[in-house]
Amino acid sequence: MKRKIAVMGATALMMLASMMFFVKPAEAAVGLRVDAGRIVEANGSNFVMRGASHAHIWYPSQTSSFANIKALGANTVRVVLGSGQRWGPSNDIPDIVNLCRTNRLICVLEVHDTTGYGDESEAATLDQAASYWISKRSELAGTENFIVVNIGNEPMGNNASVSATWPTATSNAIRRLRTAGFEHMLMVDAPMWGQDWQFIMRNNAQAVFNSDPQRNTVFSIHMYGVFDTAAEVTDYLGRFRSAGLPIVVGEFGHDHSDGNPDEETIMSYTQANGIGYIGWSWSGNSGGVDYLDMVTNFNPNQLTSWGQRFFNGANGIRQTSREATWYSGATPPPSTPGPSTPPPSSPPPSTPPPGPAGCSATYTVTGQWQGGFQGEVRVTAGASAIRGWRVTWTFANGQRITQAWNATITTSGSNVTATNVSYNGNLGPRASTTFGFIGSGSGSNP
Repeated sequence: MKRKIAVMGATALMMLASMMFFVKPAEAAVGLRVDAGRIVEANGSNFVMRGASHAHIWYPSQTSSFANIKALGANTVRVVLGSGQRWGPSNDIPDIVNLCRTNRLICVLEVHDTTGYGDESEAATLDQAASYWISKRSELAGTENFIVVNIGNEPMGNNASVSATWPTATSNAIRRLRTAGFEHMLMVDAPMWGQDWQFIMRNNAQAVFNSDPQRNTVFSIHMYGVFDTAAEVTDYLGRFRSAGLPIVVGEFGHDHSDGNPDEETIMSYTQANGIGYIGWSWSGNSGGVDYLDMVTNFNPNQLTSWGQRFFNGANGIRQTSREATWYSGATPPPSTPGPSTPPPSSPPPSTPPPGPAGCSATYTVTGQWQGGFQGEVRVTAGASAIRGWRVTWTFANGQRITQAWNATITTSGSNVTATNVSYNGNLGPRASTTFGFIGSGSGSNP
């Protein structure tokens, strides 16, 4: 069995909206959590991760990657950090948190130093990773709705005696974080370079899950050469489903030095069964696995063949990703404007008109490719709360909507009407929500 090679380094239109007044109820819970083997948000909505990994620790200046990954449709980004044993330590957690929230992404933060412990002499232990997280506890307080703590990446290699300690080491790290006050959803990677080819994580998952006093731990399997057939993919994931235990594919690619993973089955099975997946990786790979880059030189306009497959292919990001509903009522911190925020001298186009019935919407093309594009509409309440909204617009150049999320859309020729769905019609004063869609069309896209 070959081990996995360590990777160093993944015009607004104003529209009318109708509304009714309401009083927004308080949320019953805070934070992402596990419920009956699935990931749910505080309001009980299912959340299925659809994202890419970004090698932040090696490319800290590439902060535009968060917005670019989002613009291609992802709802999640897995952020590579260092704990100081091998890389880092990462001391920019507040900046990362702001990037996650500003770009309306669920962020899985992971310590990469643990990669291949037992095979790699410089690798960190899970206990050292836990100590790093505990040192950052205050910087992560209050982020439970959009931050997941992935304790350590691929925490053990192929050394059988070391990997056999995975259940105890993982349970101890979970308990340390809970004792320190962490209420976040935790994610734990499998041993054996993340691929669990001796089924150590699979066979001990229930005991490890039970070791979490909050029962809020998600298991992450990395699928590369070990998972090169449909049977291997479906059997592994299916056993977690049958046991009612939460599982995500925390890494996978279209090829690898240890074999050719079955990415088609990985993507189709996870979509059919409501399982999250996070592809490796946005950009910056080296060490002979450069082919795993989704874009070239961090340029979102230069998708590689893997990036095209991952974002635009069947069961890919554009088809299956849905933004976390928590962001429907959340706005980014004013001190950290998003990349599309107009300069202060220009009032933003979504500024609600005055008056108690004020309401507005803005339309933005967030991505475009040959024969198609992705759009997003932000609906913003005025000075008073609203209970339900409707947005209409007219396409000017023959565009057509082929898929939509977070809204019910009807069309009549070039006229489009979008209405809220059950979970995003209620907006407080000045609060916003977004919906998105995939469209087809050629030529200019006004």
